[in-house]
Amino acid sequence: MEILCHRKWHISIGKDLITIKCKEEGKKKHKSLIAAVLIVLGIFVFTAIPSMLFAKTGKGKNFANPSWNQTLDSNKRFIVLTNMNQEAVLDMETGLVWEQSPSTDNYSWYIAKSHCRVVTTGNRKGWRVPTIEELSSLVDPSQENPALPVGHPFSVLMSETDYYWSASTYASAALTDGSSALAIRFDAGGTFFGTKSLANWHCWCVRGGDGYDTY
Repeated sequence: MEILCHRKWHISIGKDLITIKCKEEGKKKHKSLIAAVLIVLGIFVFTAIPSMLFAKTGKGKNFANPSWNQTLDSNKRFIVLTNMNQEAVLDMETGLVWEQSPSTDNYSWYIAKSHCRVVTTGNRKGWRVPTIEELSSLVDPSQENPALPVGHPFSVLMSETDYYWSASTYASAALTDGSSALAIRFDAGGTFFGTKSLANWHCWCVRGGDGYDTY
């Protein structure tokens, strides 16, 4: 006479034999379960953990969603993106991605716009000259030399001769021909304007956001 143990084993009747066979079946199932768990853990270790450690995007319980109506401390506001070779920084207040270390070269306004269009910072294209509002969003009015938030991760020039172009054209009652654009100096965070074709200033490229191009 034969009976079925765990719906897989056909064994001869006998208490000792039944016990042995069922234990062997249980051990095999136990080993299979351990193997499956180890495989899942291995996949997690080699995929999820590196993504969390080395490809920060600012998502998670420790970070707020980007929003212009909030203010954050630098340690939560700025995230150096290691998935972009640490060449770019995510601003969690605005959702904009900035170059960590802008070019130290000088450009006319027109050449600055071309520079940002072709730059491949972080092995990515899609960069542009920021608007005056976007550039101003980096300024901390309570700080000088530089006028950036305490603990910021950027490498920028900040002397009295280091101006950074914005994409925004300057207009006033006396200047209506669109020949000048606004710029910021990060020693004190002041706003200035210069002739697009004549002034040779720096540019700090940004990625994301709406932005706008002006003639």
